[in-house]
Amino acid sequence: MNYLAYIGMACALCLSAIGSGFGAGIASQAAVGAWKKCYSQGKQGPFIMVAFAGAPLTQTIYGFLLMNFIRNAIAGGTDPVLCFFVGLLGGTSMGLSAYFQGKVAACSADSLGETGKGTANYFIVIGIVETVALFTLVFSLLAL
Repeated sequence: MNYLAYIGMACALCLSAIGSGFGAGIASQAAVGAWKKCYSQGKQGPFIMVAFAGAPLTQTIYGFLLMNFIRNAIAGGTDPVLCFFVGLLGGTSMGLSAYFQGKVAACSADSLGETGKGTANYFIVIGIVETVALFTLVFSLLAL
């Protein structure tokens, strides 16, 4: 039965990383498109869009942290089924947060590239989506 806990560890990391990959890919494509639009209009492309592209990557770090907390919970004798579900559901939640953060970052890159305005507002909204992953990490730790 202990193998379930280890699968939970893998889920925490892998599902969050899959979401980060998709989110960063979506945001990066939008950043490149926005730069192309800027350059074709003779405008300087804002370098800050690199931060939009990389924003979804932090969820992989949260998944890694959750994986390590699950490992410690296993060593402490926590129920393997609980460890499995915390990893599965926590990793899924973080992955979805990263995916949607990438979509928000993509819209932000497009808007910034077109108007050159609103950078702080875009980062605030990107941070709101990030908060879902942070809450998931904290509440998962409490569950363990």
